[in-house]
Amino acid sequence: MLETLGSLTTSPWIYVVVAVSVVLDVFLPVLPSGVLVITSAAAAAAAGAAGSPAPVPARVPDIMALLVIATTASVLGDMAAFRLARRGGARLDRAIARSRRLTRAHERLGVALARGGGALVVIARFAPAGRSVVSLGAGKTQREVREFLPWSVLAGMAWAGYSVALGYFGTQWLGAAWLGTAVSVIALFAAGSLAVFLLRRPIPSAAPAA
Repeated sequence: MLETLGSLTTSPWIYVVVAVSVVLDVFLPVLPSGVLVITSAAAAAAAGAAGSPAPVPARVPDIMALLVIATTASVLGDMAAFRLARRGGARLDRAIARSRRLTRAHERLGVALARGGGALVVIARFAPAGRSVVSLGAGKTQREVREFLPWSVLAGMAWAGYSVALGYFGTQWLGAAWLGTAVSVIALFAAGSLAVFLLRRPIPSAAPAA
């Protein structure tokens, strides 16, 4: 799969593919949006490696453009899921009611946001399917846009920055695009595992009023 993604990074369509993948993986968490971002950043690092006699190809992804596109697409996907859940619907209600885990996650999210714990949105961005639960949960619990959007932007920036940095600096330090990409993907999954651990920690109870 990495070889296929590597060939895709030489096409100007890589920006479109990254954007669509990042937007849609809030609904389909199996999409490899993180791997796409990492592979694109690794290709840019490999092409612009220090000491390379050849000029950087014009079709290699630009790091800043990749960062902006990944961040923007992340926020757009979050808001699409947020709006969908906020409008509600019998089908969505039934889907949530059938899942005890999803119901608990939504209740937990509502309490966390009400207490100003919007950092949960940032942490969940790194967890598998965490972005889906948070975005849909924030809309379902009728949170205000002003409560959710700033944290969604921060989460998108953190996730995109981390993924781009992994691919770019991992390749520069390890010297080979395939090795840098593989190690970076492992690091991305490690961050996801840490995020899952943090999300499972109990929310501290509020201190009693004096």
